[in-house]
Amino acid sequence: MTQMEAARQGRITDEVRAVAQAEGLEPEAVATSLARGRVVIPVNPGRRLDRPCGIGEGLSVKVNANLGTSALASDPQSELEKLEAVLAAGADTVMDLSTGGDLAALRRQVLAHCGRPVGTVPIYQAALEATASGGAVADMTGEWLLEVIEQHAVDGVDFVTVHAGVTREGVELARKRRTGIVSRGGSLLACWMAARGEENPLLVQFDRLLAIARRYDLTLSLGDGLRPGCLADATDAAQLHELGVLGELVTRCRQAGVQAMVEGPGHLPLDQVAANVTMQKSICDGAPFYVLGPLVTDVAPGYDHITSAIGGAVAAMAGADFLCYVTPAEHLALPTTQEAVAGVVAARIAAHAADLVRRPQAQAWDDRMADARRRLDWEEQLALALDPEAARQIHARHRHSPAGGCSMCGDLCVFRLNPPPEGPS
Repeated sequence: MTQMEAARQGRITDEVRAVAQAEGLEPEAVATSLARGRVVIPVNPGRRLDRPCGIGEGLSVKVNANLGTSALASDPQSELEKLEAVLAAGADTVMDLSTGGDLAALRRQVLAHCGRPVGTVPIYQAALEATASGGAVADMTGEWLLEVIEQHAVDGVDFVTVHAGVTREGVELARKRRTGIVSRGGSLLACWMAARGEENPLLVQFDRLLAIARRYDLTLSLGDGLRPGCLADATDAAQLHELGVLGELVTRCRQAGVQAMVEGPGHLPLDQVAANVTMQKSICDGAPFYVLGPLVTDVAPGYDHITSAIGGAVAAMAGADFLCYVTPAEHLALPTTQEAVAGVVAARIAAHAADLVRRPQAQAWDDRMADARRRLDWEEQLALALDPEAARQIHARHRHSPAGGCSMCGDLCVFRLNPPPEGPS
């Protein structure tokens, strides 16, 4: 029985209780949203999570961190070190996007070392195996792709990205773009459809995919294979065509008792971010929305964790539920551990900024920080910092005033010159 089916029968699972406690909500409220498909709790019954994660309506905004090897950089130990670092930095979930080395072995290592939800994109493995020893992407059969998805579920994966909304019509629309198709999964399916002259096997065999997902309570993340890869392609016909298909697939998931969330753009001008979220929520009937960024400019390689945090804050304020981190290495290289941590921190800042608007209780953290600043309580400030280690390193760089001021103002500290009245405790 899936989490959604249990909620529809009035059962409060341990995972629902854990999410409710973490969010400060009544379990019944979480279960009601879960039953409607407005919340997902990605958890494979084949393994137990240290920290179950609820994503969607009425819940705090969550952050995902991507890991994974490539054909040019395949070091499993480095990825496990990165995993440890992003979990310590506060990532709510991780995705293994590996495309190099022994993918199955790395996935199982990640699952063994991660007590939070883990996601994958199974088409990467299916395509790599199809192209091994001189084969082609077109050699991948729909049956084999579904078998790979099921194997990921058997291994314990909690959610998978499936680009079931990419159709031959959508691919034709994308030919008019400046940057074409920038999703790796979307590109693989476009190549497959062009070579075989057939429709997307994930769409054609969606009922079989639903049967697998229901059997393992595998949350489907309906991927945005035609997301815009630059501002010029934002909110175009290809993106909107795919979104319409995803709305239909959300309905089919709910009818089958399968948990589903919807992935979104991508690169968007700042003034289109909120409108895209509103549109997705309407077309997909409030399904949890998982966004990459959005990145609000194309000209900041090396700083795309910042461009995505700007877009992510606006998107989450407008109703997006799940932010996929973007690192400073985006568009440039496989990220280092330090860059992965920077991506998590930037996304967490965006998520918290939105939570301050969406959830009044989120301000308690900021109020405690304000009180600590008023008292010049440095230890409390550093402990409350979103990234305590970084804050402590910066604060320790210079000698500070004996009166308590930092090296920016010294004895001219505003809290010494003009002490504010005691605020609320």
